[in-house]
Amino acid sequence: MIPSTPETATRAFFSFPKVTDPARHRDYNAWHQLDHRPENLALPGVVHGDRWVRTPACERLGSYPDPALAGSQYLAMYWFAEPAADSIAEWKDLGDRAVHQGRRPELAWTERPMTRMFRPVQGYVARRAFVTLAALPFRPHRGVYVEVSRVETSPLPDVADLSRFEHETQVPDLLARDGVAGVWTFRSAPSRGNPDGPVTRVRLTYLEADPVEFARALAVDPLPAPPAALAGTATPLLAGPLATITPWEWDWFDEAAAVATGSGAGA
Repeated sequence: MIPSTPETATRAFFSFPKVTDPARHRDYNAWHQLDHRPENLALPGVVHGDRWVRTPACERLGSYPDPALAGSQYLAMYWFAEPAADSIAEWKDLGDRAVHQGRRPELAWTERPMTRMFRPVQGYVARRAFVTLAALPFRPHRGVYVEVSRVETSPLPDVADLSRFEHETQVPDLLARDGVAGVWTFRSAPSRGNPDGPVTRVRLTYLEADPVEFARALAVDPLPAPPAALAGTATPLLAGPLATITPWEWDWFDEAAAVATGSGAGA
């Protein structure tokens, strides 16, 4: 593998998992944080990986126009070293071996409404963060604010104009806000069979601030809206805060699990 950083990576993977059994959130987090993620990070082709949770408090402050993504409680991502094709092949092989080793218990009670590769577009570091762009994902943070949208095709002038507005107006606004450490933007790779087809876009804002408090402040003082002529260029799919996951602190959904199993009756 060629020594790589998030700044030089050409591929990143995003997944939006949904645990379908309310009683299995602790099992899911134990598997992912203590088995799955460490094995992934040990691969020479994985530059970095992270994961966040949409807690009930986070969920109440989000927007979920896409029904498929509305129920996802987690977000996971990985950055891949160059050559990306070799790194991704090795990473996929690890996943396949884990199945045959009996180390994928979550498959029975987890859905992934979106899992796909993305290309990093551009990254930014807030002046207060004092780190390089390559170091931003490694810098401790309390959570992220994620925005997912779709454009029907990339080559259109409106997409270029909207992207320019976002990078020149919205991103500087984000970077100037209290609690923002930096921003990365991504786009999905067009399929070979339909190179001019829909493109999914992700904007990931790294937060020093509590993600719930950041989302509340953003609701009061939203980002500048695109010009009216560009308003329909991108279709929003999801927007909202997620919290960084601390090992063994996996109690966000215990109350819902108790209600689902009836163990909280009469309490």
